[in-house]
Amino acid sequence: MHDEWSQAVDARSQAADRLVEAARSGKPCAPIRDLVGTAADGYAVQEINTRRALGEGRRLVGRKIGVTNRLLQQQFGIDQPDFGMLFADTCYSDGLPVPMDKLLQPRAEAEVALVLGRDLSGGPFTVADVIRAVEFVLPAIEIADSRIADWDITLADTIADNASSGAFVLGHTPTSLLGLDLRAAGMTMTRNGEEVSTGSGEACFGGPLNAAVWLASRLGRTDHPLRAGDVVLTGALGPVVPVGPEDVFEARIDGLGSVRAVFDSGGFEK
Repeated sequence: MHDEWSQAVDARSQAADRLVEAARSGKPCAPIRDLVGTAADGYAVQEINTRRALGEGRRLVGRKIGVTNRLLQQQFGIDQPDFGMLFADTCYSDGLPVPMDKLLQPRAEAEVALVLGRDLSGGPFTVADVIRAVEFVLPAIEIADSRIADWDITLADTIADNASSGAFVLGHTPTSLLGLDLRAAGMTMTRNGEEVSTGSGEACFGGPLNAAVWLASRLGRTDHPLRAGDVVLTGALGPVVPVGPEDVFEARIDGLGSVRAVFDSGGFEK
């Protein structure tokens, strides 16, 4: 039994190292499912690299929720989303350049970002708890990315790879939740002026607040509960779109305004 436990720990460490090296070198790696096969394994790998990042002085500023689309859940054979960590050095400003040389295989998706004014530790939580904790809402563009070559991922792969988190851009106009119907909010995203993605809040786990309740309850009794000031990217409102050098994306979400992600061309290779 001890040998099996040691082998599992070693496999998780190898998987974590493989993902870190891919990010460092800018060269996507092979899938890590040869080393870890379950969601629990994936989160253990993610935690290894989260602790590594925090030890290097990176600052945790929130979470991203992934696999909120019901069709994607059916594809993966699961009944709940996943999550990853958001760090301050992956947040970029509305309309200012996002450096392509820090990304490997970027894809853009429009999302609702919740910014918390209260801690959500303990739980489980209700939607009323989450609404009381949300200080304001922002439109956001998440840049999903994968350290794994050709996005050849299973659920365990993406969880281990920090839920395929790359970067994110937040809008600059905070909006109160009061009177907002996020479930019904329509979204349109353009790339270089051409419409490339449409959707609504309902596509995100039936509504962004549903996703946030799931996340808060999932994390409430862990080492990383949601805290005041955290950003929560609640999940894609529509189809995800590949990013190219010098692309300009703009997402508009009903009631929240717009946000732009502008990509430079530095060091990007197709």
